Amino acid sequence: MLSQDLKLEDTASEVEEEEEEKPEEREPEEELSVHLKLDTPSELDESVLLTVVYDGERKRAVCLLYNVKTEKLFAWYDNTGHKPYLLTDIPADKLKQLPDIANNRAVQGLETITKFHALDDKMVRFTKVMADDPLTIGGRKNSLRERLPSSWEARIRYANCFMYDTKIIPGTKYRLSNGNLLQVSPQSQENMSEVAKVFSQGSTDSQTVMSWFRTLSEPAPNFRRLALDIEVETEENRLPNAEEANQRVIAVSFYGSDGVKRALVLIREDRGDSDPGDVKELPPDLQVEFYTDESNLLRDTFALMSAYPIILTFNGDNFDLKYLYHRALKLGFQRNQIPITLGHRDARLTTGVHLDLFQFFKNRAVQIYAFDMKYKEFNLDSITSALIGKNKVDLNGKFIDSLSPYELAHYCFRDAQITYELTSFSDNLVMKLIALMMRTSRTGMDDLVRTGVSTWIKNLMYAIHRERNYLIPNPEDIAKRKHVSSSAPALIKGKKYKGAIVINPKAGVYFDVTVLDFASLYPSILKEYNLSYETVRCPHPECQSNIIPETNHWVCKKRKGVASELVGLFRDFRVLWFKPKSKDNMLSKEYRSWYDVAQRALKVFVNASYGVFGAETFPFYCLPVAESTAAMARYIITSTIKKAEETGMKVLYGDTDSLFVLNPNEKQIHDLVDWAKDKLKVDLDVDKRFRYVAFSERKKNYFGVKEGGAVEIKGLLGKKRNTPPIIQKTFQRTLEELSSVKSPEEFENAKKKVRKILKDEYTVIKARKFDIKDMAISVMLNKNPDRYTKTTPQHIKAARLLEAKMGRKVLAGDLIHYVKTYDGVQPIELAKPEDVDVEKYIELLRSTFDQILDALGVDFDEAMGEKTLESFFVN
Repeated sequence: MLSQDLKLEDTASEVEEEEEEKPEEREPEEELSVHLKLDTPSELDESVLLTVVYDGERKRAVCLLYNVKTEKLFAWYDNTGHKPYLLTDIPADKLKQLPDIANNRAVQGLETITKFHALDDKMVRFTKVMADDPLTIGGRKNSLRERLPSSWEARIRYANCFMYDTKIIPGTKYRLSNGNLLQVSPQSQENMSEVAKVFSQGSTDSQTVMSWFRTLSEPAPNFRRLALDIEVETEENRLPNAEEANQRVIAVSFYGSDGVKRALVLIREDRGDSDPGDVKELPPDLQVEFYTDESNLLRDTFALMSAYPIILTFNGDNFDLKYLYHRALKLGFQRNQIPITLGHRDARLTTGVHLDLFQFFKNRAVQIYAFDMKYKEFNLDSITSALIGKNKVDLNGKFIDSLSPYELAHYCFRDAQITYELTSFSDNLVMKLIALMMRTSRTGMDDLVRTGVSTWIKNLMYAIHRERNYLIPNPEDIAKRKHVSSSAPALIKGKKYKGAIVINPKAGVYFDVTVLDFASLYPSILKEYNLSYETVRCPHPECQSNIIPETNHWVCKKRKGVASELVGLFRDFRVLWFKPKSKDNMLSKEYRSWYDVAQRALKVFVNASYGVFGAETFPFYCLPVAESTAAMARYIITSTIKKAEETGMKVLYGDTDSLFVLNPNEKQIHDLVDWAKDKLKVDLDVDKRFRYVAFSERKKNYFGVKEGGAVEIKGLLGKKRNTPPIIQKTFQRTLEELSSVKSPEEFENAKKKVRKILKDEYTVIKARKFDIKDMAISVMLNKNPDRYTKTTPQHIKAARLLEAKMGRKVLAGDLIHYVKTYDGVQPIELAKPEDVDVEKYIELLRSTFDQILDALGVDFDEAMGEKTLESFFVN
């Protein structure tokens, strides 16, 4: 391990052990109908809108309102007469002649409307076809969406469609008066004239700016909530199946924001549970209740769940709530006695809102931008260990079924406790993040935790289009108007266009290096250069001279793009207000805390805004936008390098949005920063200073030692999580040695020590003098093992061996540890030293250290003493 005074900063990109699963979108036919069991008052004071759902029995949208005073959840059913609909360019009089319209009793009416078609920059007439239910619009083979020759806005979930049309903003406050839903104006401590002054130079009108500012700046309340976890008995070599639910639920635990700490445990006399065990094993304030009847245990579980507005689980969609639902049916419960409604991929509640935190923390944008990659795996133990410093109860090799009732209560309760504390640490940071992201994305709380950032951006784009009476285009509309071959072919296989530029460094070691960073480069490009799906390659001949460098794309000069405006506004809010104000001691602690949450949430949004336009699954997919953004980034960095060299600066390396400069003076830096702001419209800042940097010949591979001794690694394999501990430890010992270097002379001495460290570890591996655990390769499961049908990666083979030979439950988010053997792989729990294929580990050692040895000028084979005289002359 590294010494305590050596801070290791790992900036390496994540390992490529699995392709990340893309968020799955729900089509209208998958819209989950929930029949709620909530009070529906006609009068209600300040309440936060958590989400909107669809009640199929009443055929209406329903708003779920969290009352701030009573901390209870209420329902408001739409009373405006809003109906599901689609748009078509077929005139109403011709539609009336079609049998699909004339003979369809579910069609509620036709209306001629006009919409602004941003792709064509003109108003267009459409017929609005309204229906009695969403499935008439789309979701069945005979739905209107499938039958009409042309349609628009027919693939939007009805609950979302209702929100967009009524301009409802999830996460903000509303009240009920005489049965009507009314918005409560957001409150702010800020001087609005000061806010207006700060944002007066932007292109967005002041009314829009102030409306967004009020929406984002009002703190969210502390939501009353309850975390839940269950344990199920297991049979030897058979894992609990959530849909079959054949095994008994033996424990359910709860941890509430109001202090509730309960564990309900089933006493199984057939298993010899007459002795509950030692009560000293329990937390002192945990209330344990024993049951001899499983049905009564579930009945009390459902009653407690129904008493809270928000239920928290970790992977509850896939297991806890799904298992409870099917187990209750198996025990004879009627469906209306179970407060759970199962969808295709999620579990919702009839009495509240269910948040599956596994889905939220698995979101890569949340992991990277909100939590700075502090956790690497997505299982509960790894996340809580990284964020709150707490772990699951260590069973010390015991199986669940071997625990005494009190031990079981303790184990189950700890999971509920740390699940809850994931939402309460740092002054309820996660709940505040969720609330703020709901506002920025126009997404309900339950959907927000289950969908990816591309869906959040899509929802916001849809909402803004509706607010401005813009037509929401079909993806085919964008493809037809923007179809053009890539101006600069991709250099990386599988990519559709040329990406960021990397200036290759000359391998070696350089002392006194300053890194200059373009702040929010890609969001700034979208903002400053007006890039959006409708503005790149716009229909105006007069704009075609406004060319993006290195491309054949032009940008509109007549109209501001929707994406450009939104991304620019959010970037400015973060950079000019929320981030600096989060450190302003003149503000109250509450507002400083909220502003820190705001800047994190906005960071998630703006940093993902560029990439979505290059993803074919994004409804506004537009390759020219993604290509233009990357081309502008290349132009900016190459222009800046050229300018820097003209002023006498030596640029060692350039990567995407950073420049490594050798020993610049303060005037050179100041002049370059001013020039970038004036000529390129981007912000360039000093990001960090290195005592020295060692570059490999490979792109994006370096390590640097900062002035304080902290080591930063980029792209080097030694810190990636699928590197075996034996190699990681060797890598860290190497970095410890290199981190103490302060001069070129000391560096030469450190190289000798590195050779010895490496040779010693090589000998340990060759002689098999290792602990088997140190040889483990660790890979996290992105999905359950049974969902791998086309290929079987090595970690899946190991996972299946664990299931088959040890009866261990293996689920998405679990970390699988295995070793490479002569026969393939073995899970670490079953492997022995003699099974290990040591030559494969020597190759791992080589591939890991080749990169760092490049920079040191050391040859791996020579350092290991394996380079022969013959090979020397051949080379």
